[in-house]
Amino acid sequence: MSARFRKKEIGLKVNDVQHVLEVKANQTLLEVLRDQLGLTGTKAGCWTGDCGACTVLLDGKPVNSCFVLAVDADGGEVTTVEGLEREWKQHPLQTAFVEEGAVQCGFCTPGVLMAAKGLLDENANPTEGEIRRWIAGNLCRCTGYVRIIRAIQKAAVTKAEAR
Repeated sequence: MSARFRKKEIGLKVNDVQHVLEVKANQTLLEVLRDQLGLTGTKAGCWTGDCGACTVLLDGKPVNSCFVLAVDADGGEVTTVEGLEREWKQHPLQTAFVEEGAVQCGFCTPGVLMAAKGLLDENANPTEGEIRRWIAGNLCRCTGYVRIIRAIQKAAVTKAEAR
């Protein structure tokens, strides 16, 4: 049997829930999240790591899940867009995106939200330039980024006020 078809058992903590999964050696984290765990908020866009639609947090850092092999994420902690909402409460980023009209078609939104969460977790008060750099790997064809940037700035202020 070819090595790429062999299966391996991995452990992943996804959105605070521990999972033990059997994956193929060539299976991406994106495929595991969508196909095995049913977390379809993470979008499959370009499959080349260029669009950012598949961005999730792996051990707190934004990654393109289409480029991460599931076996390489073994033992890691993953947060997807579904993990932003807690106890039926929206994350400040989700609220700000709605309030600022930063959600258009919605395809890029999950990836942008996760990149923005990674930024705000690392830097609670980012400048516009820092926001632009952090979301540079997330392509949006609908909003032109102005509303997205405003929403991230608003979420940063909201989180600061909540502390």
